[in-house]
Amino acid sequence: MAALAWDKPLVTLPENSDSRQQRDILDALPVLVFLEYAGKLVYANAEARHAIGWEGAWQECATDEILWGLSAGTAEPRTPLTAGLHGTPFHATLACRDGRMIPLEGTSSVLNAERRERIIMGQITGRERAPRPGLMEDVLACLPEAVALVVGSRVLYTNPAFSELFGYTADEMGGASLRDLIVPETRRYEHTMLQKLVNEQGRASVETVRLHKNGELIDVAVQVAALRIAGGNAGYVITFRDISDRKHVEARLQHDAMHDVLTGLPNRALFVDRLSLALSRRDRRPGNGCAVLFLDLDGFKQINDTFGHAAGDTLLVSLAERLQRVVRPHDTAARMGGDEFAILVENIYSISDLEALAHRLLAELDRPFDLAGHAVRTPASIGIALAGEEHANAERLIQDADTAMYRAKQQGGRGYAIFDTHMEVEVSSVQERERELRDLVARRALAWWYQPIYHLATGRLEGFETLLRKPNSAGAMESFRELLPVAEDTGLSISIGRDTIEAACSQIASWDSAMPSNGLILTINLSRRQFFHDDLVPQLRKAIASAGIDPARLLLEISEDTLHDNPDRAVAILQRLADCGVRLAMDNFGANLAPLNLLIRLPIDMVKLDIRLTASATGTGRQLAVLQSLVNVCSASGLQLIAHGIETGGHLRALQNLGCPMGQGFFLAPPLDPAQAFYLASHNSAGTPPAGA
Repeated sequence: MAALAWDKPLVTLPENSDSRQQRDILDALPVLVFLEYAGKLVYANAEARHAIGWEGAWQECATDEILWGLSAGTAEPRTPLTAGLHGTPFHATLACRDGRMIPLEGTSSVLNAERRERIIMGQITGRERAPRPGLMEDVLACLPEAVALVVGSRVLYTNPAFSELFGYTADEMGGASLRDLIVPETRRYEHTMLQKLVNEQGRASVETVRLHKNGELIDVAVQVAALRIAGGNAGYVITFRDISDRKHVEARLQHDAMHDVLTGLPNRALFVDRLSLALSRRDRRPGNGCAVLFLDLDGFKQINDTFGHAAGDTLLVSLAERLQRVVRPHDTAARMGGDEFAILVENIYSISDLEALAHRLLAELDRPFDLAGHAVRTPASIGIALAGEEHANAERLIQDADTAMYRAKQQGGRGYAIFDTHMEVEVSSVQERERELRDLVARRALAWWYQPIYHLATGRLEGFETLLRKPNSAGAMESFRELLPVAEDTGLSISIGRDTIEAACSQIASWDSAMPSNGLILTINLSRRQFFHDDLVPQLRKAIASAGIDPARLLLEISEDTLHDNPDRAVAILQRLADCGVRLAMDNFGANLAPLNLLIRLPIDMVKLDIRLTASATGTGRQLAVLQSLVNVCSASGLQLIAHGIETGGHLRALQNLGCPMGQGFFLAPPLDPAQAFYLASHNSAGTPPAGA
């Protein structure tokens, strides 16, 4: 508050701008102020006059007529209002003009002892506190923001919203310091900073925290403005707005922006940020090494196709929990996207430590996950890259770990590989094949050729197997076999399979138009992902209806591996396919020695021998006995048998002797383009012995 100094009592001062300013300042204060001169009250401010019921200009009167019990030696203990203020605290009684006697407390400060001048500042206490109606107080009481009026360094007024926000009553805050609401460790700095801004700019604002009465921290927006009355600085008006909800939302948004929504793990952006910091620490302290482990699940896409995406999400959440159990507290496990995860390992000093961690991860993942009541194992491939001098940034280290992971997949998966510079060439070859496949699909450059299937006893043409071909650099068509794993890994096998079904149905319709009643079957190989895909049956029905063909002319081949992985679901899918009217075959039977009871459980029409079983037809002893038994089982079960991979005349004669009904292979006929296949079909329907017969 502006300093007050008098040579004479205030009421005897000539009317000038300074004295009027002093009166205005005192009248604006929400406390009772009296000026005493030689035992008389020569001035009372507006608040005091209102409390006493004094109307009109103040007339000096004896102090003890208005303030009872205010005399030397009657000071009482400090009150909240007077705590910390200069002067002598007191309790007194205010004698009002209407006869009321109201308790009063405050401080009495001597201004000039020789002239017996002092200033008396007080506040009505207890239930007798006189109301102070006024527009300004009503406005402050209605504000949703907490408001405090400060003179010097002490609080003179707080509105109800202040009490609601911080838990202090108006009596508790009267005379207290707002510095006590600032967190102790930042109290001095923040108070000085705000005061400096107000002094320089007249106001200041900041978002910070303040202490509640119970010790909790509250996020608040603070605004401080100088309280100017008649051009003078009478104190400060400070407002507080609770921004806790907004801060919580901002914190959540920031967390979500840096974390994976499904698993709660850090996402790629946060992982790169932490890895960059780790590389910076390594540069400052070369002894603190760091490394990245890049992890990818083997066959996760098949899990999605088999059990559905909800089960796949459940698996990823469980996997994230296991990763957090394995890594050290100061390391970071993150989800990079899809089924790819990365682990930042800091303070690492040798590859052997990283290998030990990789072994723990693989062992943890080897334990089965429970997915919809099914125990499912998810082997993984892990790539390891230890930060070296060449790793100037985080992305380079992540890329090298990713390259090592691809190398682990090439080695069969279910293991780990440590990055070295030679891997880049090998991995780039795989990536080049993926780019080639995507280009072929985009250009619709793939073609379908047809390998004949014969009745071995009569040489009659029974049908064809549909085989994919791709153009080579010279424009000739060649096998698609090396791109099959890439198509399955990338998911392109689903769209390629859909196109194959549509092409096969169109081909049958074309043959029927040119060769009525030819009765030839056309077989299609279904990939594992295509077989378990939800759209397979609807797509099949649509293609058959669009082409207008007899569905029994279409034979769908599903590999033994696919059927053996999840027999229960496979049975359900096979039944839905059979309901479409198509015929079904188990492909590559005998590749993994599937139990014979599968042949009885599954609703299939044919069995196609694996090429190794076909080759055993020329053997002796047990091999030949197994093959003969299989021929007999199929015959007794009403299943047709097709021998795949007949490469020599010996194979053909042995299979004929065993009674195998049908077969195919290069010895009989290679895959043919559509025109060649049509020519063969139109000239062999009566039954011409196959080549080599």
